Amino acid sequence: MREDEVPLLEEGSEGSVIQRIWVESKKIWQIAGPAIFSRVALYAMTLIIHAFAGHLGNLDLAAISIASTVIISISFGFLLGMASALEKNSSSSCHEFLLDSILIL
Repeated sequence: MREDEVPLLEEGSEGSVIQRIWVESKKIWQIAGPAIFSRVALYAMTLIIHAFAGHLGNLDLAAISIASTVIISISFGFLLGMASALEKNSSSSCHEFLLDSILIL
């Protein structure tokens, strides 16, 4: 069975447990890896911008700090709002899936 054909919840036990854990771990890292990288890149970029602004002067550093804090807060609030809206839309189907999964077991 090819790696992309392996379902998330297997009915049969084809292969060893270690092999199944390895396949699932690779799937999780394919999703989480870019998110982790973008978060680290955002913090690194903010740190570098503040370091350069600190060399220009105190007033410039204060202005950049306030502006970046406002921009990061607004973007985080927007993402949080979108995530909560998506959760409300998909929660009923997710609950049905979980109930079906529990009833199968």
